[in-house]
Amino acid sequence: MEELTSCKTAMENCKQTGTFAVAHLYKEEKAMEMHIHDCYELYYSISGGKQFLIDNCFYSIAPGDLFIINQFEPHKLTQIDNLVHERIVLSVHPDFVKQLSTPNTDLDYCFTTRGEHFQHKLSLNREQQKRFLYLVGKITSAKGYAADIIERAAFLELLVLINKLSVEGAAQTDTDYKYNHQVDDILAYINRNISQPLSVEQLAGHFFLSESYICRIFKAATGTTIGKYITARRISIAKALLTEGVSVGEVYERSGFSDYSNFFKAFTKAVGVSPKKYAALSMSG
Repeated sequence: MEELTSCKTAMENCKQTGTFAVAHLYKEEKAMEMHIHDCYELYYSISGGKQFLIDNCFYSIAPGDLFIINQFEPHKLTQIDNLVHERIVLSVHPDFVKQLSTPNTDLDYCFTTRGEHFQHKLSLNREQQKRFLYLVGKITSAKGYAADIIERAAFLELLVLINKLSVEGAAQTDTDYKYNHQVDDILAYINRNISQPLSVEQLAGHFFLSESYICRIFKAATGTTIGKYITARRISIAKALLTEGVSVGEVYERSGFSDYSNFFKAFTKAVGVSPKKYAALSMSG
């Protein structure tokens, strides 16, 4: 399998083939706001970084950290050192993982199980890092006779490794969360009330802060604005509801959009297809 140099290309390949793609990146691509993908994402940090915002959780990034993100979780890299930013990103089609699973082994576990104390980050030890990189190398170097079988076998082993670590609770508690306590409370409030009308003015009033101050500390901590974060969370919820077969009319209300027009524009811009088309594609898949 070709080792790509763009996350965007990897995601497109993943969607087109219905399998997976690998990107090895050495520098920052175009800065992205909070975003969501139709595919799962495995983000392995080689050089480390400063901060990752996934859903409503902040994570520090160290060499050897592996982040597991599903198709409903908005995320954004923040405060990254643009000079040093090497990582490997695997885009994985959800249907492909389900196809590879067996009645006795759910390889979808790490992507779909989200308990109370779940963390998106696995901090791999030295041996686990070597194994991860070995398997990725085996996937990207497979050529010639039976290359497809070698790729699939190595990918299966990679999924087994990641799920085993998840099941066994190998992830270390991230005591290094970069939470600003005020922003922590703001994020929690937003997520509790995401289906209700939310605005900077209302949030500022609720937390007895000025609008300029609440905007400033939120942007400093998360790297995005309050409005963009709320929109990304609502689209994430809408995608999950559409996948479950909930009607488009009900979805936009339950995800907190004020009217269908705003929902349609925001969803289509973020996802690339209209809500109705996304629902149809989800049902056909």
